[in-house]
Amino acid sequence: MVENCLKDALGRISFSASARVSSSWERRLCSLKTGGGRTERCVKEQPLQKWQREEMSTRTQCGGRGNCGLTHTSPCRCQPASKSRMDLDVVNMFVIAGGTLAIPILAFVASFLLWPSALIRIYYWYWRRTLGMQVRYVYHEDYQFCYSFRGRPGQKPSILMLHGFSAHKDMWLSVVKFLPKNLHLVCVDMPGHEGTTRSSLDDLSIDGQVKRIHQFVECLKLNKKPFHLVGTSMGGHVAGVYAAYYPSDICSLCLVCPAGLQYSSDNRFIQRLKELQESAAVEKIPLIPSTPEEMSEMLQLCSYVRFKVPQQILQGLVDVRIPHNNFYRKLFLEIVNEKSRYSLHQNMDKIKVPTQIIWGKQDQVLDVSGADMLAKSIANCQVELLENCGHSVVMERPRKTAKLIVDFLASLHNTDNDKKLD
Repeated sequence: MVENCLKDALGRISFSASARVSSSWERRLCSLKTGGGRTERCVKEQPLQKWQREEMSTRTQCGGRGNCGLTHTSPCRCQPASKSRMDLDVVNMFVIAGGTLAIPILAFVASFLLWPSALIRIYYWYWRRTLGMQVRYVYHEDYQFCYSFRGRPGQKPSILMLHGFSAHKDMWLSVVKFLPKNLHLVCVDMPGHEGTTRSSLDDLSIDGQVKRIHQFVECLKLNKKPFHLVGTSMGGHVAGVYAAYYPSDICSLCLVCPAGLQYSSDNRFIQRLKELQESAAVEKIPLIPSTPEEMSEMLQLCSYVRFKVPQQILQGLVDVRIPHNNFYRKLFLEIVNEKSRYSLHQNMDKIKVPTQIIWGKQDQVLDVSGADMLAKSIANCQVELLENCGHSVVMERPRKTAKLIVDFLASLHNTDNDKKLD
């Protein structure tokens, strides 16, 4: 009985203490007096957290009500913990996103400033991939040819494209961009250039290069069906002589401001070359720059359009070329000597296939009058002269060049169909 009485007394004491504590919290929450002496009731809440108690201790007698249900002297900042965490997550997300974007941007800037030549290589890789041009290698005995291609041989003739002096297969990408995707395109690195074998024993004369290109054609079996041959500058020189030597291999020809013609008078560029040749100053050939300034001069010589090229890009273009400059000098001296200089001129009357001549009217390297010479010597010849265009037709007017080639091939195809109907 005594034990039961003690339990009952302890229970009453515990209940009374709990009631007093609860009542104390409720009074604090619901009986805060305003300055006017009135009390403002609010919905009863659970006991206040520590951060709420701190907030209440610094704020009294406000005219507005906050999210916490209490009155304050200034706008309430008692935000739920979940909202604070959400704001922090948003900030973290922006920080991570900014860091992710900053990495490639910094990498690009570093490449542009420190390794511009690497940036140029990446540029060509990107455009080959974008345009669907695939790089392959083929061998004639121990000689390697590097080329890029798109599409497969079909009803329409394949197109083989030969680049100019000191260039490479990727110079045609600006034209490839505007050519139909159903055409079979092949762009090859000329002997000694880029990925094609460079040998000190190789014959770099025009005749020697023609023979090498024929080996390449044989390796690919490109002449299984006559193909369309395109060449620019030195590549045009080689293409024209190829058409004279191997007429059965090709169905048509396109020469873009080709070298290899003999003019009645020399322009300023040819005069300068002869002066350098006589003085043996091979280090100063305008087409073989060794500094950004010389590269800028070469671009102005070859282009009517004045491209605004940043200094770092000029440096990158020079860096790419410098390791090959000795080879370029050797090649240049080979193609301007008596054996090769006028090879196209000597063989142009042997060209029997339909031929298209494309030339920039403002060409400062090879005079545009060469187009008339070819037109008079080649029976089936079509001449296209481009206004406001220099020697670098492929770079200055790629869209127009592509359109002229496609229209020329279409006209030949329509002519063939008319003959079949007759």
